[in-house]
Amino acid sequence: MVWWQAFKEGDALAFDNLFRLYYPILVQYGSKICPDKELLDDSIQDLFIELWQSKSNSPVQSVKAYLLRSLKYKLYRRFRQGQPMNPVNQVEDQMSFEISHDHFLIHREEEQQQKKKFIDAINQLPARQKEIIYLKIYQQLSYDEISEVMNINYQVARNLMTQALRTLKKILLLFAAITFAIAG
Repeated sequence: MVWWQAFKEGDALAFDNLFRLYYPILVQYGSKICPDKELLDDSIQDLFIELWQSKSNSPVQSVKAYLLRSLKYKLYRRFRQGQPMNPVNQVEDQMSFEISHDHFLIHREEEQQQKKKFIDAINQLPARQKEIIYLKIYQQLSYDEISEVMNINYQVARNLMTQALRTLKKILLLFAAITFAIAG
């Protein structure tokens, strides 16, 4: 937050530090929304250019959440170009949000199989449920930060996470039942 304030006051070094700190996080998150690496990289660069040019005095509670949300909507706007105007939620449903197996690389074969079943279960979730699991578990954002990124209120974020976990549990129980039936 100190770098953010210094950047808002015109400190170019603070801006550079913000870019270096958040660029990998933005790439990781953005790649879940947009598989086109070139478009993603251009969007992140555009985001930082716009930040430098605007330096608005709008209050920011979490720099990380603010940047993630800004990138998300920048990618959605680019996705919508050339398509009929849809509400943001419809665009979100059209875009994929994938959690890759890279998040679960492990050393032993048995654990790898369990992790693969978990990923397969997550990828069966609707896009918004996958996104909230990613933000909460992998990015370790608070519900307030998730609310900002996903443009939903705090209680909706909590409810969506609960719903995602319930659905995930049902899918995993189904996988376990199938595995048990095949093995036995």
